[in-house]
Amino acid sequence: MFRKASVTTVSNGSYLQGQANGRLPSMDSGQPAQEGKVVLKKKVTLLRGISIIIGTIIGAGIFISPKGILKNTGSVGMSLTVWTVCGILSLFGALCYAELGTCIKKSGGHYTYILEAFGPLPAFVRVWVELLIIRPAATAVISLAFGRYILEPFFMQCEIPELAIKLITAVGITLVMVLNSTSVSWSARIQIFLTFCKLVAILIIIVPGVIQLIKGETQHFQNAFAGNDASVMGLPLAFYSGMYAYSGWFYLNFVTEEVENPEKNIPLAICISMIIVTVGYVLTNVAYFTTISAGELLLSKAVAVTFAERLMGNFSLAVPIFVALSCFGSMNGGIFAVSRMFFVASREGHLPEILSMIHVRKHTPLPAVIVLHPLTMIMLFNGDLYSLLNFLSFARWLFIGLVVAGLIYLRYKRPDMPRPFKVPLFIPALFSFTCLFMVALSLYSDPVNTGIGFAITLTGVPAYYLFIVWDKKPKWFRKLLDRVTVTLQILLEVVPSEEDQKS
Repeated sequence: MFRKASVTTVSNGSYLQGQANGRLPSMDSGQPAQEGKVVLKKKVTLLRGISIIIGTIIGAGIFISPKGILKNTGSVGMSLTVWTVCGILSLFGALCYAELGTCIKKSGGHYTYILEAFGPLPAFVRVWVELLIIRPAATAVISLAFGRYILEPFFMQCEIPELAIKLITAVGITLVMVLNSTSVSWSARIQIFLTFCKLVAILIIIVPGVIQLIKGETQHFQNAFAGNDASVMGLPLAFYSGMYAYSGWFYLNFVTEEVENPEKNIPLAICISMIIVTVGYVLTNVAYFTTISAGELLLSKAVAVTFAERLMGNFSLAVPIFVALSCFGSMNGGIFAVSRMFFVASREGHLPEILSMIHVRKHTPLPAVIVLHPLTMIMLFNGDLYSLLNFLSFARWLFIGLVVAGLIYLRYKRPDMPRPFKVPLFIPALFSFTCLFMVALSLYSDPVNTGIGFAITLTGVPAYYLFIVWDKKPKWFRKLLDRVTVTLQILLEVVPSEEDQKS
């Protein structure tokens, strides 16, 4: 079921290969495997790439509780400064990934770049933690926000039952995974629509805010840098909150092999998306402060609702719907992108072989998409989601920092590698330092949870040697795994991709 990590081709001895007509051969037919034509198509255009990035960055936070930065900076002016600086730094990180995406034209994002620069062990640890804990927990959290806000218009006068939220959340998760399993094109089209809804929602806040400024409503900007002095840890924590709000700019690199003209479209999509998100985030916060004071913003349970109630009356009832659509877009974009990491990790021999197979007709990585479903459901109904995310929040910045450091390493290790897009060296140096700062901040501010997260991450090391390196597994065990793989192929109607069969 697992391939050896050093082998990047699909074993053709035991598994079924696709026929040229797009069908699986019968197990008992005795037909020779024919060269298949089942591949992941290049269907991610520039517009779809922009929608993936914007759609996954903008979640519920900017509408509900964009107050982590204000709380830790102590003033309106400093909070807007931090929002701007974090946007610029995130753009720097995104530009580093743009270079990596144009010179390493493989899907998989963080995993692929760590594998290229530092080898299989750290790459396996990255995908191990992502598959078992980070992605199921993160998907469950954003999905719970979707479930809560899609139900809010129906429970205006009372508390929403927790069971109802979880049941609607489960339906939403299943719907997203069915969509991503059925059609890449439809998943991308819906992502474009949901991204458009998010931008409309932000404009609904920004435009009245601009009108307020024109009217002279600037009282909350007077002495903008005066207020409660931030503590020694205040500014770093505000910075941490800001970087987290912008996270998601790396998702297009997870689907590099499906991007049309990646040398041009990846850098363009990243730059356009980050400029839109940064300007949108800053102007949205400016709009809030035209109507809501800093103290009121910190006390509000849903800032966008408070803002809309004061300026738009009953139209504020639409805010929960926009928030739910925003969450659904983040769910869809995240699953679309991360499934490609599992697909590539399987292709490289680090996950079960079935995960690198493609549906014979739909041309989607069906197993890599649905593998998250049972894990996410377990997290949703039984897991302590927020504790798990707190444990592993440092891991995100540790591995992103490792990737960007890998860019610098590859400049010296492989100077002749074609680089259609190249950033000045100070950009990866500054951003990798930023990531190390984030990791150090996690260790300083919450050493217990960070230590637990580090221990969970390290479980990937013995797992690597047990599942990948050790090749003396009993013959009966290997036969059983091969039989399970073939059975799953028949049930799911999936085969190795054409490139894998030619390898």
